[in-house]
Amino acid sequence: MRVLALDTSTSAVQAALIDLDDDELFLTAFRREVDPRGHVEKLAPFIEGCLADAGRTKAEVDAVVSGVGPGPFTGLRVGMVTAAAFADGAGIPVYGVCSLDGIGANTRGRALAATDARRKEIYWAVYEDGAREGEPQVCKPSEVPETGADYAIGEGASKYAAELPMSAETEPVYPDLVKLVELAAPRLLSGAPSEKLTPLYLRRPDAQPAKP
Repeated sequence: MRVLALDTSTSAVQAALIDLDDDELFLTAFRREVDPRGHVEKLAPFIEGCLADAGRTKAEVDAVVSGVGPGPFTGLRVGMVTAAAFADGAGIPVYGVCSLDGIGANTRGRALAATDARRKEIYWAVYEDGAREGEPQVCKPSEVPETGADYAIGEGASKYAAELPMSAETEPVYPDLVKLVELAAPRLLSGAPSEKLTPLYLRRPDAQPAKP
């Protein structure tokens, strides 16, 4: 099974083609660029680039997996709309996975995965040996409650390392597209129905409609 994986929940614009063979995954093409304002311009060319790199066409993609956040409104929406449109046009299923799981599910021990929520806040969740505890949250780094996490990882952790109440990785880490597909694999392999992608915004968008 050939899967197109997308994530635009962070400042990294990401696309990949991943082959899923039973319980084995093979990354066949990958594009990423860190550009918080480049999601609209870069995602579609990245998809085309991945297809070209793998020597495949859109008709040879069997399913789409998309990170569903949490993430800032505009960037997250670009990836999810693109994923849904690609799947609808190709007549293939699309599945959503929490983007933070693409970071936290790769951790060991007790970790806090955090991405940049802007407004001087982070989206975060706690993971115990890769398994998430509870639902993602959003707050200022200094307001993260006592979680027992030994360390923090992710773009938000890197940006606000000095403000977090635990040690933090200094290099930014972004959602792992292979991990997103691995987490969606039970649905992919069972032929589960296509899903309506529901974004994890966690708060209202910056732009609000003008009052009449």
